[in-house]
Amino acid sequence: MPHAEHRTGLFPALLKHWRSQRGLSQLDLALAADVSSRHISFLETGRSSPSAAMVSRLAAALDVPLRHVNAMLQAAGHPPAYPEPQPGQPLPDSVRRALKLLKDHHEPFPLVVVNRTYDLVDLNAGALTLFTQLLPDPQHLASPMNLARLTFDPQGARPALVNFDEVGRHLLWRLQREALADPNDAPLRELLDELLSMPTVADDWRRADLTVPSDPALVVHLRAAGQDLRFVTMVTAFQAPQAVSLDELRIETWLPSDEATAQACRQLAAG
Repeated sequence: MPHAEHRTGLFPALLKHWRSQRGLSQLDLALAADVSSRHISFLETGRSSPSAAMVSRLAAALDVPLRHVNAMLQAAGHPPAYPEPQPGQPLPDSVRRALKLLKDHHEPFPLVVVNRTYDLVDLNAGALTLFTQLLPDPQHLASPMNLARLTFDPQGARPALVNFDEVGRHLLWRLQREALADPNDAPLRELLDELLSMPTVADDWRRADLTVPSDPALVVHLRAAGQDLRFVTMVTAFQAPQAVSLDELRIETWLPSDEATAQACRQLAAG
């Protein structure tokens, strides 16, 4: 049974908020979650109180981030279901082992792991070698490193990005989509506002064109160490994460798009 001290009206407001964010009617959500539209109506008006299983079911149908699933559960009077990371808390051993396998097998090509605000969480030797070549100021390599800021920073990676117009616009519009999908994510909104204030952002990028599809892969053209390097970058995530920290991790693999780039990576790795 829900805890008697939960805040009356908070869960109905959250449910309606996420349904509206996803552009669904009560009937749409009912069909997606395989429940009656009458029950959705009762939940949104507070006439019914959901079980923890029902909260999770509706959140899954709405594709709610796990951090906010916990908030929905607590609003309905239930304990949070997904562990949330504490500052400085390491990733679980099983996850670190999996990431190490990915990093090792991808050498000498770059692989980076970032969180939801694009802070660097982990990287392999290939990525560190490439970043060392790209970033003239060693301070940029110091922790914490944020890949979004580095992309737009005129003193960071921006000078090395030959196709910055394409990469910068793609990244900024991706961030804008992510902020729209989760408007309550204050750190993500602060990052987006910071990037929008940078002089490298073109005026026509500031309003995202939501009719343009977000490509699953992006070609990044870099000029570093006197060579032209071209990578296809792909972003993946853990399937069915059971913790907030895993839900928010993104693994970005850089694949050489030509043999010259592959050979340059091998040479850089060899020192």
